[in-house]
Amino acid sequence: MLAVAGNARHAARCRRAMLGWVAVAGFTMPVGAVHGQPTATASAGEPPARLIAQALAYEHGEGVPQDQRKAAELYCEAARAGDPEAMFNLGWMYANARGVAHDEAVAASLFARAASFGHAHAKQMLKFVATDQGMIPACLLPQPDPDPGEAGAVGPADPFAALPPRKKRVADIVMQAAPTFGVDPRLALAIVAVESDFEPEARSIKDARGVMQLLSGTAARFHVANRMDIAANVGGGLAYLRWLLAYYEGKVRLAVAAYNAGEAAVDKYGGVPPYRETRDYVRRVLRLFPDESQPYDPAIAAPSPAFAHAESGSQ
Repeated sequence: MLAVAGNARHAARCRRAMLGWVAVAGFTMPVGAVHGQPTATASAGEPPARLIAQALAYEHGEGVPQDQRKAAELYCEAARAGDPEAMFNLGWMYANARGVAHDEAVAASLFARAASFGHAHAKQMLKFVATDQGMIPACLLPQPDPDPGEAGAVGPADPFAALPPRKKRVADIVMQAAPTFGVDPRLALAIVAVESDFEPEARSIKDARGVMQLLSGTAARFHVANRMDIAANVGGGLAYLRWLLAYYEGKVRLAVAAYNAGEAAVDKYGGVPPYRETRDYVRRVLRLFPDESQPYDPAIAAPSPAFAHAESGSQ
């Protein structure tokens, strides 16, 4: 019965979008109107289909008290497992401020991600939203242990420990390859988490592809023939990251910013460019990998002339 109702809601959502995108921002369900007291929670590791069914129930008050914030949390958990239906539904909630703050940039990215998996309704929605800027919600990032005190002398909690098996296979490839490029595996994982959320088939509106979201120019530069081949994609992304770390003499923040915006932009602005997407990107990567500097091989690239001039001028 939930599936039948869900199909009807799909059609209704798309009809509303096609009547005018501006209208969706004006729905009369502000975030503050949604009470945050769910009566049930989903167990970790539940199948996405079950999470979506629970989310639909909470979203529409079917058999449980209506709780759209809880619905958004459940959709996000299913989306984190790679379910395009959940990505579409969560994008719709961001577009309409249902249980989450209104954010068209996040909605556009979620629709684009769902569309990349062949979701028909998401493809239609892309006609009515802004260009995907990679603004995925924080809940789609690997979640750290909420109680770091339990780690004790072992060290900080591992934000990648709870990846589902399919994503863990990708993470294992990254972990094994990173040391061969002289890149800290944790930094490589942080880049992959923010770039593609460990999705090998990820493809952006700008046609960045694969686990490390390589553009065609970057792929050619680092000799990647097939961007959708996981190992080749990871190798190309790590080669670029190694080059950036050498170019910026181990400064992680600059290398991460350049991975997103390009080294020309970082050189031009003398630091992280003032782009919303790039600043958010750097913040999310450094949240997962907080080290500000890393060892690098000076033989890989000469230092950035922009920063070399700045340092010599300060002496």
